[in-house]
Amino acid sequence: MSWQNVLQFVGLIALLAITVPPLGRYMANVFGARADGSAPGDRVFLPMERLIYRICGVDAKKEQRWNVYAASMMAFSVLSALLLYAMLRLQGVLPFNPTDRVGMSPMGSFSAAASFLTNTNWQWYSGEVSVSHLTQMLGLAVHNFVSASVGLAIAIALIRGICRTGARNLGNFWVDLTRGIVRILVPLALVGAVVLVSQGVVQNFHGHTAVTTIDVTNKDANGNALTTQLIPGGPVASQEAIKELGTNGGGFYNANSAHPFENPNGFTNFMEIYLLLLIPLALVVTFGCLVRDKKQARLLLAVMAGILIAITSATMLMEQNGNSRLTSLSVDQSMSTAQSGGNMEGKEVRFGAVGSGMFAGPTTGTSTGAVNSMHDSFTPLGGMMPMVHMMLGEISPGGVGVGLSGVLVMALLAVFIAGLMVGRTPEYLGKKIQASEMKLVTLYILAMPFALLTFAAATVVVKSAVTYQAGPHGLSEVLYNYASTSNNNGSAFAYQGTGTQWYTVTQGISMLMGRFFTIIPALAIGGSLAAKPRVPATSGTMPTHNALFGVLLTGVVLIVAGLTFFPALALGPILEHLSL
Repeated sequence: MSWQNVLQFVGLIALLAITVPPLGRYMANVFGARADGSAPGDRVFLPMERLIYRICGVDAKKEQRWNVYAASMMAFSVLSALLLYAMLRLQGVLPFNPTDRVGMSPMGSFSAAASFLTNTNWQWYSGEVSVSHLTQMLGLAVHNFVSASVGLAIAIALIRGICRTGARNLGNFWVDLTRGIVRILVPLALVGAVVLVSQGVVQNFHGHTAVTTIDVTNKDANGNALTTQLIPGGPVASQEAIKELGTNGGGFYNANSAHPFENPNGFTNFMEIYLLLLIPLALVVTFGCLVRDKKQARLLLAVMAGILIAITSATMLMEQNGNSRLTSLSVDQSMSTAQSGGNMEGKEVRFGAVGSGMFAGPTTGTSTGAVNSMHDSFTPLGGMMPMVHMMLGEISPGGVGVGLSGVLVMALLAVFIAGLMVGRTPEYLGKKIQASEMKLVTLYILAMPFALLTFAAATVVVKSAVTYQAGPHGLSEVLYNYASTSNNNGSAFAYQGTGTQWYTVTQGISMLMGRFFTIIPALAIGGSLAAKPRVPATSGTMPTHNALFGVLLTGVVLIVAGLTFFPALALGPILEHLSL
């Protein structure tokens, strides 16, 4: 890697280190860290929130049990999914459609609605040729805000369950949802969008702009010269900002963040990586503030950051090393003043192999799924790294809210295993972890692998219904796609045509399972812990804020994923690498 690449990587870490703590403290105050119940910005935000509560008939002072909280979340999700489905089906007759986009098919609309509902943003279609401006703004962009805020609310409810003693309630879903949107996501997205616009990201309400081309060698099917090109416009920057900030990932254009209208230069590439990591990391600081134990937050942050840096660095190095087959053909892939070097297949020359690897790690470590290169063209081990990152459960640092929930569930499993090893009832932050919690932890951990491996196996069996390459790389494509949907990531290996009925249905179900089969057990864990009394720490209590527990937690994360997915990985990317 060049010194510029290293400097960019270090600069990203430094910027996050400076901005994450204050944002984390701000979010803690938004969700109730202050004893008097006030929150930052009440003078500006509180009147807007009260208006929303009045319109929606919400009693902001009434808290909910975990099951009522979950029922409210499900009711909101079902209603918002139905509205988005209807908009996708009817966009051809709805206004603000300057490019005359027709309605999507029933199964395609189901997949897209499930995708944006679950914060996955998997796109089997090309955005610039399939979706109207109204659907982009009122359907997809709105879901980018609300799906992220739902994940944020779930994490806050789980934290309250850990904090409270002998309680029955976890807060009010409608209040948490509203505060997440109004006080956190909208202000940050507004700033992000302005920065992106200043760098050339498109933001307009145009349809297509017709331009005369210089190259007249291109011809249509009848042999006539193509002298005109249609340049698509639209409200891109506003979508791009919340797409990264909310760890959503669905791009306005099919090429996603590899498109120059979404990601014009190295600075915007840097900013987009920063935005997608900002809130997930800040939530760990929020956790430390709310439980009033910053050492616990530092431990979780160290585990998350350690896994993220390790996988991102490995991806960058593997892509910079290039393709060994090309090396055997005497192709020069070395870095020099004339070229960036490395494996440039499927990469943007604006970012190079290292810049693509630096994007791939965070976008799969969170549930973002945005891409600035084609992961299908990575080297076998370079492509395996983002795949493994998702298979860990996207906890490093994970999506908005769900990443913190995931690592807390893993911490409960780690402390339970440690308790068994020393013959004591395990405790986490003063709460005993017993059989009821471990059953819910088991449900949480099994949901994603069940969806991933079941649908991937079925896809391989019914190969006549789908398209993927032969050999181990084809298996890698199938594994990656279902790892992406079951983890609510949304990125793809990008070779397969996933607009078939088989894929739109199975991946839509996979997204729903990956979302709701995890956040409902997380809420149930919160409800169970909230009802328990707090037990004082003794000399036999295992500390959960030191390096030993950090190693144990990291080991549990790696072992759970390794035992589950290693056989499939061995037949896919590992075998492909060995066959080079």
